[in-house]
Amino acid sequence: QVQLVESGGGLVPAGGSLRLSCVASIAYFGLYGTRWYRQAPGKQRVPVASIDLNGTVAYSDSVKDRFVISRDNAKNSVYLQMNSLKPEDTGVYFCYVYRNIEFWGQGTQVTVSS
Repeated sequence: QVQLVESGGGLVPAGGSLRLSCVASIAYFGLYGTRWYRQAPGKQRVPVASIDLNGTVAYSDSVKDRFVISRDNAKNSVYLQMNSLKPEDTGVYFCYVYRNIEFWGQGTQVTVSS
């Protein structure tokens, strides 16, 4: 059974940093695209960063120049380095892995205090 396990969330003051990690128990992880999504309280889940199987990255405008997504295929892992955090970055962050099938993690809470 495929599992995605996120970690690294927590409470941080505005301007601080966090690094999220996601480990996937999936064969041939390097053949999958990956994304991080954020779900703020009372809002829809939205993508914030992606890195495809070729290493091409993309960011939402709200996190561009502050967040960095990366992956380590040897460790079946994808990361999200979050810098200069703002209160509006608060939410549950989900790891998402996809190819012709998709998988979601359980989410990790990030809270940024003002």
